[in-house]
Amino acid sequence: QVQLVESGGGLVQPGGSLRLSCAASGIVFSAYTMGWYRQAPGKQRELVAQITSGSSTMYTDSVKGRFTISRDNAKNTVYLQMNSLMPEDTAVYYCNAASRFRYWGQGTQVTVSS
Repeated sequence: QVQLVESGGGLVQPGGSLRLSCAASGIVFSAYTMGWYRQAPGKQRELVAQITSGSSTMYTDSVKGRFTISRDNAKNTVYLQMNSLMPEDTAVYYCNAASRFRYWGQGTQVTVSS
């Protein structure tokens, strides 16, 4: 049984930081491209960042220079360090694992507000 469990969301003031974690089980983690997506109310889910099995990374333009994705294959965990958060970063953030199959976590809420 595949499980992706996100943690680390919450309420933060503009300019603050959060670190999201996604712990995976039931997959050969090191073989998967791991991604973070987000979905704001009334909007489509969008890819925020991803990291390949070879640790190549990509980011959507709006988070470049502020967010950093990383992975720890020994812990089967992918992280998203989010700095300089803005109100427009408010969304539910989802972890995704992609290889031959695609799996999703349940999501974690990030709210940026003063």
